[in-house]
Amino acid sequence: MADYTPRLKSQYKDAVRPAMKEEFAYKNDMQIPKLDKIVLNMGVGEAVADSKKIRSAEADLSAIAGQKAVITKAKNSIAGFRVREGMPLGTKVTLRGDRMYEFLDRLITVAMPRVRDFRGVSPKSFDGRGNYALGLKEHIVFPEIDFDKVDQMWGMDIVICTTAKTDAEAKSLLKHFNMPFTS
Repeated sequence: MADYTPRLKSQYKDAVRPAMKEEFAYKNDMQIPKLDKIVLNMGVGEAVADSKKIRSAEADLSAIAGQKAVITKAKNSIAGFRVREGMPLGTKVTLRGDRMYEFLDRLITVAMPRVRDFRGVSPKSFDGRGNYALGLKEHIVFPEIDFDKVDQMWGMDIVICTTAKTDAEAKSLLKHFNMPFTS
């Protein structure tokens, strides 16, 4: 099992790196952008009323990511939302290395095609520094989630962080990984 490498990782080494080097005329291999990390986040506002929901969201996100999720807590008290400081409000997980490539592979090849009325992801969701953010309305599009056992559907944010300096480089990198951008 130790010699196993994720499909997208080997694709990056064999095809994406040479293509990116040629496309942007990098002089040094270390200039070629690569994936840095993927951060998954689920905001569970309903956790204010019911603390069991945060545990359910944490379990679901841990199943999707393949590693334990962390519960995020409120930094400030907001009386209008009935939120007190330190109250659990969401859950997040940061993926790096092989797990990151495995997740991106599942996201592009399995989860996105299962989204209802899916026409692609927006090419405008870059932040100016080579990071890409997207949101899913339902977390049940992932195969790890048993549809029958889900008590509630949550949306989730996915942020793909790259080492690219510009949005054009990051978009090209994700296009080489077959990210389905709308035209």
